[in-house]
Amino acid sequence: MSAVGKKDKKLNIETIKWGKIIWLNVEKPTHADMDYLAKNYLFNLFDLEDCLSRIERPKIDEYKNYLFLVLHFPVFNEKARVTTPCQVSAFIGEDYLVTVHSGDLKTLSKLFDDCQQNERAREEHMARSSGYLLYRILDRLVDYCFPVLNKVIANVEAAEDRLFSEPARDTVQEISILRRDIMAYRRIIRPQPAILKSLEVREYPFLREDLDVYFGDIGDHVSKISETLDEYKEVVEGLNATSDSLFSHRTNEVMKMLTILGTIILPMLVISGLYGMNVSLPFEGSTFAFLFIILITLGVSGGMLAYFRYKRWI
Repeated sequence: MSAVGKKDKKLNIETIKWGKIIWLNVEKPTHADMDYLAKNYLFNLFDLEDCLSRIERPKIDEYKNYLFLVLHFPVFNEKARVTTPCQVSAFIGEDYLVTVHSGDLKTLSKLFDDCQQNERAREEHMARSSGYLLYRILDRLVDYCFPVLNKVIANVEAAEDRLFSEPARDTVQEISILRRDIMAYRRIIRPQPAILKSLEVREYPFLREDLDVYFGDIGDHVSKISETLDEYKEVVEGLNATSDSLFSHRTNEVMKMLTILGTIILPMLVISGLYGMNVSLPFEGSTFAFLFIILITLGVSGGMLAYFRYKRWI
């Protein structure tokens, strides 16, 4: 048994061989890497092109001697504050597994490095079959989804706590960002259960080991993630509706106070306007005319204010 490092300095292909199982890991694939795989493994050229695509739809294709899978896993973009899909493509045959990815999924790179450097890790992951190795990889990647999910949950709960204590404008923006993040995460996860279900229920002749229990366990985890996202999607929509209601209520309160203020000031404006006219008016010649006018306007405004209080409008 042996473990072998990178085969060619011109290629981004690293290889580990343990027993009869070979794991080829292609990080940041190039056309040269795909040419090497086409020449040595006779993979379908369209599948190799899919490996070079920025984002290909998740799928599983069955051929005579191998399976080709495309799966997406979430990576949180701190700058954009949104979960983005990271693509992993895999070719699996009877005695080999080829993984192709961009290198953004650190858990996959770490697993390969562990198997490359640690004999115990190779024995644990590669001693049984290529199908079991695929299960171990997918299990790690699905487990990696939960910290991203927990971050989403924590952000939603924090937004819920801030909803009644911070300005509505800031809260609306935060809820909108969370809503976009959950929608992006759901788009990533939604196609995966069908692919995992196919691995669980179908029998492939070049996968020698019965792995339905293992892939069923992964499928359960993905379903749990999907259900949690659906639940928190409803929570965010509820927060958005609550935020809209609070914003409308605060706007109505402001409009009410402005209307009352304008109504109270209106008598002052009317009286001052009348006394600005060039006509004879009461108290015009009195020394105390200004004081009388002020008292009259204050009396009228005070009476209106008392009436509003009596009607419980304020």
